Amino acid sequence: MKIKRMAAIAAAALTIMVLAGCGKSTSAAADKSQVKIGILQLIDQQALTAARKGFTEELAKAGYKGKKIKLDYVNAQGDQSNLQMMSQRLQRDKNDLNLAIATPAALVTTTAKPDKNATGVTDMVDVAGQINFLHKAFPKAKKVGLLFNAAEENSQVQIKLAKAAIKKLGLTAVEKTAATTNDVEQSATALMKQSDVVYIPTDNTMAASMPTIGKISTKENIPVVTADATMVKLAGVATVGINYEDLGRQTGKLAVQILKGKKVSDLPVEKPAKTRLVTDPTRMKQFGLTEAALKQAE
Repeated sequence: MKIKRMAAIAAAALTIMVLAGCGKSTSAAADKSQVKIGILQLIDQQALTAARKGFTEELAKAGYKGKKIKLDYVNAQGDQSNLQMMSQRLQRDKNDLNLAIATPAALVTTTAKPDKNATGVTDMVDVAGQINFLHKAFPKAKKVGLLFNAAEENSQVQIKLAKAAIKKLGLTAVEKTAATTNDVEQSATALMKQSDVVYIPTDNTMAASMPTIGKISTKENIPVVTADATMVKLAGVATVGINYEDLGRQTGKLAVQILKGKKVSDLPVEKPAKTRLVTDPTRMKQFGLTEAALKQAE
């Protein structure tokens, strides 16, 4: 799991859950009474934790529970030096399988035919579709605020797509960035004073700061549409997005195939199996939206 390879995939897709084999025979892993799985999570935030929960629940559903599985969970707490050190340690431990949650904890270099003994599930959403949803939900909004951490390559990809979609609709994009969670309050406040509605991509820094963003949204009376469905209940009005527990379960199904002997190279990186409309009734009421109107915008 070499972190330096992360950039190769980040420009093409937002790899959120990557499974890396460790050079052992997977058929041997299938015959063992106990499998060992390492889990490396980039940071404590709701979406990533939900993905880990879905992953372990799917393994348990397949019989990998109790004494049949040993999980080694480590969290880099957003620190790049911790991330690299933990990644190297999990590789040395020669687990049957390692799971990396979130760019840059995740890595693959090709999606269709994995060639680095790694595959997984991407959380790449239909950004243009979400911007269209935002426009239909708030047709009077002319200025669309974009809040993100410019250091996160996954966010750079999404923001580029969002700006193109905003321009196509004849709207104006307003950008603000925040390098850390400590910077979010100031950036979000400034952005909402200049915007009619705000769009937030699947950005780890923003995800960890959603309670703060939610308070500012309420205070400034500016609606927020999030790329990640998990964010909605903390700050968003609504989104058509992915559920991270579902994403984790989807990744868990891939893991079961690998543990039972499937070659990693025969398992292409998957897109989210489904999206769903997720709403927050309190904020819907604040901004005068109905479930029927949002379903029509979907």
